[in-house]
Amino acid sequence: MKVLLVGSGGREHALAWKLAQSPDLTELHAAPGNPGIATIGDCHPVRADDAEGLLALSGSLGIDLVVVGPELPLVAGVADALRHAGIAVFGPGRAAAAIEGSKTFAKDVMRAAGVPTAATMAIARPPCVVKADGLAAGKGVVVCRTQAELDAGLAALATLPGPTVLEELLEGPEVSLFAICDGAEAVALAPARDYKRAYDGDEGPNTGGMGAVAPVPTLEAAEIETLLDLVHRPVLAELARRGTPFVGLLYAGLMLTDDGPRVLEFNCRFGDPETQSVLPLVEGDLLDVLAAAAAGDLAGRRIEQASGAAVTVVLVAESYPASGDRGSPIEGVDAAGSAGALVFHAGTALYGGSLVTNGGRILDVTCLGTDVAAARAAAYAAAAEISWPGARCRSDIAFDLVES
Repeated sequence: MKVLLVGSGGREHALAWKLAQSPDLTELHAAPGNPGIATIGDCHPVRADDAEGLLALSGSLGIDLVVVGPELPLVAGVADALRHAGIAVFGPGRAAAAIEGSKTFAKDVMRAAGVPTAATMAIARPPCVVKADGLAAGKGVVVCRTQAELDAGLAALATLPGPTVLEELLEGPEVSLFAICDGAEAVALAPARDYKRAYDGDEGPNTGGMGAVAPVPTLEAAEIETLLDLVHRPVLAELARRGTPFVGLLYAGLMLTDDGPRVLEFNCRFGDPETQSVLPLVEGDLLDVLAAAAAGDLAGRRIEQASGAAVTVVLVAESYPASGDRGSPIEGVDAAGSAGALVFHAGTALYGGSLVTNGGRILDVTCLGTDVAAARAAAYAAAAEISWPGARCRSDIAFDLVES
């Protein structure tokens, strides 16, 4: 099977790494890809949101399956253009991808499907959560416990296009639950937790993600299946009823409150950086499952999960998320790999044959362990091997899940 992977970040590098293990894979291509993906497959200079370019590339390469990584091309309708040309795609069309593209649309779907979620507030008053209605690269949510935080949050989100959404502030542990979907059925991957705040102790602004851990040890298999019945499957049924079936990865961001689970948000694609922790735990052929979902036939398929845990530490630019870093030489990636880490490229480039920084989140360092503590220790030891001027990371990723 010839596969085209769309995207250029750490999530796509992790997907490429896992798909390359499939016995059914004959060729792996990426558009545009990154230096890490280029060591696994062939990269092509086509933007992820260039539907015509992706269509032409798929045709010229004889692609059998396109796997779309980022949300922007999905919300823009890239999957529709490819499907209309007869190319199999893992990723929802524009109408179904609105589950992430519009918080208002997602609320409407959840109300119709009877899915528990945070209540919408008519008046802005603390405590509350202020959200951008549209896409904001993981930075469109502000938690406001005081009036000063609310004033600052409203001002920050006013700089983004589109309206804002006000919600009640929920309390409890958060979980990211991914489900591979074929339009009707859902198959769960290991539950994960990501860490979005920029600094230790969940301080500072939201980012695209500073680290992740999988699985979340407090969730058993039966509870995961219950969550699919409560959250994912009703949403799939409602979208199908509207004539816009969801084929792809439906990601529910959940808050496990004292009153039961509540949906914080839906995403229409693999999460980043959770994917970098979830996929190393997948046993078996991921490509086979993605292809089956794209064909609308997940019946009888399931994902086996390896024992142990995976922890991902994200190495970022000094001023991230305010700004990134470009052109700084990166040292120690090979040493981290020799220490047993999977190093996924998130914001890198090659300059004169040398690896350099090219973004805000630069590298994702993932390690496996017998439990969260072992995986966490290994990930931080490997991350310490990597350096460039101003490189930093949070020091407390997954610490809340280490058994005392």
